[in-house]
Amino acid sequence: MSTLQPRPHPRKKRSRSLLPRPILVLHRWLGVFVGLLMTIWCLSGFVMIYVDYPRLEPSAQVQGLAPLHLPPSASFDAVDMAPETPISSARIEMLAGRPVLRVVPGEPTDRAIPQMRAIPAAFDLTSGRALATPNPQEIGRIAQDFANGHGIAGKPAAPVETGIDQWTVQTYRRNAPLYRVDFADDAGTEIYISGGSGEVVQETTRFQRFWGWLGAVPHWLYPTMLRQNGALWNEVVVWTSLAGCFLTVTGIWAGIARMRRKRDGRIGSPYKGLWWWHHVFGLFFGLLTLTWVASGLFSMNPWGFLDSAGGFAERERLAGPMPWRDVRQALSALHDLPNDTLRIETAPLGGRTFLIASKANGRAQRLDAQGKASSLTSGELRAAFSGQPAIASLELLSQEDAYYYRHRFAAPLPVWRVVLADGEKTRLYIDRTSGRILRAFDRNGRGFRWLQDGLHSLDFPVLRKRPWWDFIVLPLLAAVTLVCATGTWMAWNKVSRDIRRLSRRLQRRRAVVVMPQGRNLVGP
Repeated sequence: MSTLQPRPHPRKKRSRSLLPRPILVLHRWLGVFVGLLMTIWCLSGFVMIYVDYPRLEPSAQVQGLAPLHLPPSASFDAVDMAPETPISSARIEMLAGRPVLRVVPGEPTDRAIPQMRAIPAAFDLTSGRALATPNPQEIGRIAQDFANGHGIAGKPAAPVETGIDQWTVQTYRRNAPLYRVDFADDAGTEIYISGGSGEVVQETTRFQRFWGWLGAVPHWLYPTMLRQNGALWNEVVVWTSLAGCFLTVTGIWAGIARMRRKRDGRIGSPYKGLWWWHHVFGLFFGLLTLTWVASGLFSMNPWGFLDSAGGFAERERLAGPMPWRDVRQALSALHDLPNDTLRIETAPLGGRTFLIASKANGRAQRLDAQGKASSLTSGELRAAFSGQPAIASLELLSQEDAYYYRHRFAAPLPVWRVVLADGEKTRLYIDRTSGRILRAFDRNGRGFRWLQDGLHSLDFPVLRKRPWWDFIVLPLLAAVTLVCATGTWMAWNKVSRDIRRLSRRLQRRRAVVVMPQGRNLVGP
């Protein structure tokens, strides 16, 4: 006699036991709104692979300077700054036809605090006085110098003061007021110049702006109205990413619960059509979807769990103290500059003052305090890092490694890699010419690298080479897009039916039953 008993409807039982109805309803509603947002993230991700958010890299800023003409040595004596004032960095460059000195004060000491409060950010070296705000004519000349350095052939329009816009949400506040100069070139170039410092702080082209609206702006939730409020933007990104993680996890959960054993004994999806595609692709690519959404959340470093201090203390230790007296002496010793020099800036190392001459061809030359060429050596680096923690390893890299590589920002090679013998096993990547720290990774920094770039961009050393990376990532991104898009469409259909069903139910409850005599049973 058979012991088999009739089974209740498996679909209904498993959905109740494995996915509670409130969570199923929440998943459905999130699928409409957050699912649509995730679909947009995927579609804009295709654009982000090839066109990033427009930004002006430091090398491009230097390239847009006019050739440097050094002032007389006495000009530095006229600068109104106390000799003992600590300096973090100083540089000389041309601004609208005259040399200027830009200064970033260092960490104050008790003796230096009164002098530091009065230090301007820049000095006009033709007079030794604080740099005055550039007028519109000078703004126009700065724009023309930048165009000459970058080969922009179009005629510039008159400078126009502009408020915060889509391409200056990151730079506006620290550079306001901003002026925009439009060029009548084929690329539709627009540059933004700080009305306070006279520096070019942003450059965009028509190509970058068009694809930026389709790529970075929706991918980063970067509309100006939201992004100009940094705290609000941070919360929106964090909580929408969390909602996306919840939606994905519950989707995987529901997908597993909906699997059925067919008559031939195989386990598969009970759905057909669009539902089948969403169910099967969701099971295969759900985990990848989750890692992409979660790594987008990690990029915001929510609640500071990946805060990193790597490089802060090491930069000060590597450079050593640098008072204005030493900087002034080194600058005064300059007489013959290397050809096509655009900028001179300080590069202290171990308490000694060195200078870097940046050239129009993108190269740089290191000079000592007497103005003579001085290449950086491994012995100088070891001497600068004397003390504790000691250097565990020091080597000159000629190719990228797992932490130092080009991703959004340049990664010039060769570069010195220093690993410290501290508890964090801090990694420092030091410019071969200047001796400045380019990147630094402590334990949290390395974790952030793998959780953000590793998971979000699938940026692993074995996959980094193009076009092999494209051949892998593009199909995966297409599959995840299919999962998100089909899920959004099905959620909308289901929610629409639920709303219509609820509406009909409410209408029936509100229906008035009229007695033959014409009286209303339920009252007015």
